[in-house]
Amino acid sequence: MLRMTDRATMKAVTFQGYGPPETLAIRDVPLPMPGVGEVRVQVHASTVTRTDTATMRGHPFFARAATGFCRPKMPTPGIDFAGIIDALGAGVTGFAPGDRVFGLSPDSYGTHAEHLCLRADAAIAPVPAGLRFDQAVVGEGAWYAHGTTSQLDPGQRCLIYGASGGIGTAAVQLAKLRGAEVTAVVGARHLDLAAQLGADRVVNYEAEDFTALGQTFDLVFDAVGKTSWFACRPLLTPDAIFAATDLGPGWSNVLLGAWFARSARPRVQIPFPKDASGFVRSLGGLLAEGRFRGVFDRRYPFDDVVEAFRYVETGQKTGIVGLTVRPEEATGGDGAG
Repeated sequence: MLRMTDRATMKAVTFQGYGPPETLAIRDVPLPMPGVGEVRVQVHASTVTRTDTATMRGHPFFARAATGFCRPKMPTPGIDFAGIIDALGAGVTGFAPGDRVFGLSPDSYGTHAEHLCLRADAAIAPVPAGLRFDQAVVGEGAWYAHGTTSQLDPGQRCLIYGASGGIGTAAVQLAKLRGAEVTAVVGARHLDLAAQLGADRVVNYEAEDFTALGQTFDLVFDAVGKTSWFACRPLLTPDAIFAATDLGPGWSNVLLGAWFARSARPRVQIPFPKDASGFVRSLGGLLAEGRFRGVFDRRYPFDDVVEAFRYVETGQKTGIVGLTVRPEEATGGDGAG
């Protein structure tokens, strides 16, 4: 069991206003104490994602209705976490100090910090045996991918554009678990990765026009926000779904989504996943069974968080960019290699 002495403060990444990565700083902030029905997690690992960089810049502007119009209401970013429960609030059952857990904090963020409090019934689950903390922070990209791939039925055809990113690598695996036939569109350096993840067909967009494959799909998923419904129309069956993780050129995905919501099909969606707690529990099972794995580009130490954000903003990452808040060996964690 972990033993620690509570401190009055902890280290956390914070930003006081929207802007570039240089607006981020690691500061001493009050150590949170768990309230009724809450657990406190000593965070060991997190990730830096496109969501984090967009939140840092206050983009898109309408998202500030949730994050704060003039300055961030949630000044510590981060959605993925893995670590050790070190304190319980009143009334908590099912968890104990020393439990190794992972999960998501999609509503309040805050995982780029040494500690995090959240409800015990939130998106939190045990880390599967044999998995290190820095291997368990796979939830956000998989959750967004699940919001789209969960619509697939066995035998349907799915094309995933940008199948090498954090969402795309998860989408390939989850689509295959749904029994779909998957075509992955990636650059030349990611051809082998897409095949290893289970794609039935891999297309190199640098050498081939993926919109002229001569095949149609039940779902086309733009996992990186770099194509459009207009470009992908030749790929869509009459009942197809076009899903994208971005607003699209000129907010076209938003406008088309509203239009097709009135006129039926084909449909355009920006996935808004639900039931984070249920998904994290099911993801824990997939990880434990070896049916899902995170693909990691690189991991940054906590002190290099600004560099991590800069790298994610290049748009060149493969899979997940990890953030090591506290090295696992620092507390004798029992994760295996």
